[in-house]
Amino acid sequence: MSNEEITLTAGDAEVSVLPGNGGRIGGLRIGGVELLRQGERYGCFPMVPWCGRIREGRFLDGATVRQMPVNSPPHAIHGTARDGAWRTARVSGDEAVITYDLADPWPHRGRVTQVVTLAEDSLTLTMSVEAYDDSFPAQIGWHPWFHRNLGGEDVRLDFKPAWQEERGADHLPTGNRVDPGAGPWDDCFGMPGGVDVTLTWPGQLQLKVASREEWVVVYDEQAEAVCVEPQTGPPNGLNTLPRLVTPLEPLEATTTWSWRRI
Repeated sequence: MSNEEITLTAGDAEVSVLPGNGGRIGGLRIGGVELLRQGERYGCFPMVPWCGRIREGRFLDGATVRQMPVNSPPHAIHGTARDGAWRTARVSGDEAVITYDLADPWPHRGRVTQVVTLAEDSLTLTMSVEAYDDSFPAQIGWHPWFHRNLGGEDVRLDFKPAWQEERGADHLPTGNRVDPGAGPWDDCFGMPGGVDVTLTWPGQLQLKVASREEWVVVYDEQAEAVCVEPQTGPPNGLNTLPRLVTPLEPLEATTTWSWRRI
């Protein structure tokens, strides 16, 4: 794993990008306060070419059943790119572009590009998947680990989803949509107008996670952190709601985190 660290700054905001550690965002500091849980598995990692769990690691690729490594038994979870080394394409003071070439165990050739753009009051992440030879199903998402506590009161989550995906005993959506329930969550929600989730650390900071995509997974079952994960489809989506990437049509998604002091 490469130890390369890219640091972007804008105003009193600073973000670190770790291409060699799965292309993840290693940290986001605002006025010197770190918002993301630290550690090689944390920060904010890209979920690609799938998000969340694939049932038993198998998905239908045209007429072929593909088997991915079962890295969260009995399922495969969070894609392959977070386990690989990305390359740095270009860097300026407030923007970095990094790329990852899809490789085994993923059966198709392609490239993932992630653009990280920092402003004084926002961070924008844009990711695309392009196919080289043939078409394949794919998903894009991000998995940030926000600190539950920044030294004051615990964070509060505010969002108004249209529905919640009913979760089965195997942690995968059953296909039924139900009224949103109370947390704690490890659940997928539908927001047809686009992802819009506000995290408020009372008396300190308010941060909005937004995306044009309509799916978000919220995970807050750990004491240290909460996760708000915008993505292009639900867990197991390669089987239930595949988005096809073709040599002529890449898959692209964007999320923007904007913040203000309170």
